[in-house]
Amino acid sequence: MDKLPPHVRRARRPEHKELRLASIVDAARSLALEKGVREVTLTDIAARAGINKSAVLRYVETREEIYLRLTAECWTRWAAALAEALDGRVDGTPDELAATLARTVVGQPLLCDLLAHAPLHLERHVSADAVLTYKLAALGALDDMADTGSAFQPVLDRAATRDLVSTVSLLAGALWQISTPPAALARLYAEEPRLAHAVVDFLPRLTHNARTMAAGLAARAGLG
Repeated sequence: MDKLPPHVRRARRPEHKELRLASIVDAARSLALEKGVREVTLTDIAARAGINKSAVLRYVETREEIYLRLTAECWTRWAAALAEALDGRVDGTPDELAATLARTVVGQPLLCDLLAHAPLHLERHVSADAVLTYKLAALGALDDMADTGSAFQPVLDRAATRDLVSTVSLLAGALWQISTPPAALARLYAEEPRLAHAVVDFLPRLTHNARTMAAGLAARAGLG
């Protein structure tokens, strides 16, 4: 079994364990922001946190659990950012709501990266308990955003607003991966004119799609 580095003592008291776990999560967050979630290994996280990989596994099940924790945290941050941006207004429109959803999620780059990874990889490599904890946190944030968004404008009810938020999150996850290709692909797109369509301007594309979705939901609400 790997030994902890001499300068690192094993956390034994609950508060010390929480601090150690927080340092691991912080390390994973900073690395993902620097080079993207898919490029970060558990060894990288351990090195950034200043402990051995085997020591990290005393606090989490897998690398994926760390990033699932961060996905839940980012959902909560997005909900708070939306509430702050809408500022308690009750005179908005579905179009304004869509644009604000797009702008606030783009302001959470780690969430944009994690949104695609969560269902494809992260949830598949953790325990059922870890998935449950994540799902409940994410759904709680989604419900908060539905409440905030439906209060902001009178056209879309809570269910329609929830659909809009969910769709924006799905689009953000997909468009982020397309708009932030690895270096080799970015060079190819820049050098090959026939692939110009592959270059996606993230915020304008997401905003356009979010507004289109909001307009459709508003039209359906009017017919109802």
